[in-house]
Order: sequence, then C-alpha cells, then structure tokens
Amino acid sequence: MTRSKGMIRATNRTATEDKKRASAERRSGRLAEPVICDGCGSLYAGRVWRREHKPTAVLLERAAWRRCPACTQMRGGEYWGRVVLRGAFSAADATAVRRRIDNVAARAEYTQPQRRVLSVERDGAGLEVLTTSQKLAHRIARELRKAFGGRVAYKWSDDGSLFAEWRRAESATRA
Repeated sequence: MTRSKGMIRATNRTATEDKKRASAERRSGRLAEPVICDGCGSLYAGRVWRREHKPTAVLLERAAWRRCPACTQMRGGEYWGRVVLRGAFSAADATAVRRRIDNVAARAEYTQPQRRVLSVERDGAGLEVLTTSQKLAHRIARELRKAFGGRVAYKWSDDGSLFAEWRRAESATRA
C-alpha cells in the first residue's frame, strides 16, 4: 500500500522545534554551557545539573560561575516539598528516622543535585522535613513507610508543592 505525498510530509518532523523546551528557555533564559555553581560545585552541561564530574583546567577556564537553582532555593528558604512525621514512633526513634531521611536525600542528591533537604526540625511531637522538590518529599515519605510501616497521605497544592504526612503509632507493626 502506498502512502500519499501529503501523509509522508505530515510525518516528517525535521526543522520543527520542541514547544515545551522553547517556552521554558524563553521564560528562564537558557544558560550558556558549561556553568559551575559557586555554592555547591554542580556542573550544568547538556541542560542538566550534575555533580559527579571531575573538572579539568580547560573546563574551569571556559565555565561561567553562577548559583544553581537548588542553592538559590536553599538561600531563600523556598521549598516545594514538606513531609510531616506524626506519632509516638517518630519521637521515640528519631535517630533511626533521621538516618533514613539522610540516606534517601544523599542517594537522590548524588544523581540529581537539585533535590535537597532544606531542614529537618522538631514540630511538636513529630518532625517536619522541607525539601527543594516535591519528588524528594514523596520519596522520603514512601521510604519511611517502607522502612518503618505506618500510613502516608499526600496532598498537592495548586502551586505545585507537595504536603506529605507520615503517621505511625507506637503499636503499629512493620508493613
């Protein structure tokens, strides 16, 4: 079966632009690569911030130095994820819970340096964790449920931030 000339031309996508990427670059202004963050040392190359790089003298010479979005968020106290830990367990076994939060954050930050924990503070009988991304908050809540049991509730707000609540009573069994 032969296709018409119009159908062949309709599937040809050469010289078309990606609308999502183009609009994002117009809003924020695309950075000239490479860029190194003067706060954390992350490298921006290939439109991605990465940390697992070994800067060479040539790279350091031609790189621009700016602050990455995560360092800007941390300096301004802006967060997109909030995890609240409730229940007697979070207060009784706070060191194990904090260790788990630190491990999850370190694993996420290794490949995605823009996902960081801003603060872990005592909030009444529980803990409150603020993160730079909603994905990290979701991951922390999920990992706490996997490791210690309990229940998790997620609520996304209209501005895109995530509120997650992890709750475990002392008598709850591990899931």
